[in-house]
Amino acid sequence: MEGGCTCGHVRYRLTGKPLIVHACHCRWCQRETGTAHALNALYEADRVAHVAAEPEVILTPSASGKGQRIARCPVCKVALWSNYPQAGPAVRFVRVGTLDDPDQCPPDIHIFTSSRQPWVTLPPGAKAVAEFYDLNQVWSDEAKERRRIMRERARPRP
Repeated sequence: MEGGCTCGHVRYRLTGKPLIVHACHCRWCQRETGTAHALNALYEADRVAHVAAEPEVILTPSASGKGQRIARCPVCKVALWSNYPQAGPAVRFVRVGTLDDPDQCPPDIHIFTSSRQPWVTLPPGAKAVAEFYDLNQVWSDEAKERRRIMRERARPRP
């Protein structure tokens, strides 16, 4: 899959399937996106290849107080992905709307639905949680194995 910003200056290519796709209804995501929820496909950073230009990375405030890094096009300023302190630089939360074919990444789970807008109706049978979840109960076995490998690679070597 490929994607990029509105003006086409920054382009990227994703390898494989996302670890998981979140529809996040928290108030911070609502504020950051200017809409009802963020839709993020989680990918290991090494599975996100830059194919045209480099984004600028800016630090913005977050609910945790640790901030988040948002990769934006330096020309049109569209947000392409974020890195959150909890996951660190190894995981990119790719904005699904920036994909050339966003239909390929429907949400696997709706999170922080306790703060979703009251007029947002979730599809029947959609997996949803009031806040966050235990990833060992939600992620696929493949995604958990990819996470294990990613964490192992990120461990400091003696």
